[in-house]
Amino acid sequence: MDKIALAAGVLYVIVLLRAGGTFAIGWLAGAGARRSRFAGRITSARFRRAEQAIQRWGAPVVAVSFLTVGFQTAANFLAGSMRMPLPRYLPALFVGGAAWALIYATAGIGVLEVLVRLFAERTALGGSAAAVLLLLAVCGVVVYRRRRAVPSSGDTGAGEG
Repeated sequence: MDKIALAAGVLYVIVLLRAGGTFAIGWLAGAGARRSRFAGRITSARFRRAEQAIQRWGAPVVAVSFLTVGFQTAANFLAGSMRMPLPRYLPALFVGGAAWALIYATAGIGVLEVLVRLFAERTALGGSAAAVLLLLAVCGVVVYRRRRAVPSSGDTGAGEG
């Protein structure tokens, strides 16, 4: 239990810094956009209504975003860029960050213990599993690079010159 508490505490600090930093960057980006050539679009009535909705109802979205994969950074950035008030944002950050830290601490330590046990008790099986995972990772990188190297169907070169 001490391992889980320590891991959760460390992860909690990390998520508070990361998500809070993303919020701050969003806040600065929003402030910069309000002073840029996009200021006319940002001050429209439609945008203002969206901003007010996020300021009012965005805290639950921010808190729940920590339970998703890939959405929490966008939610924190958007909350910052849309100027969600800190009294609404911070409780969402603290609650969502705590849930995220506990989930990752318990699941992460569980996975590590299974892997350690696998390698200690069944070395051949553990080594084979590691080799398969490494092979899959290498294949994934190769496929990814090949797909990026192939021009898309829209890049035929016609009309250039």
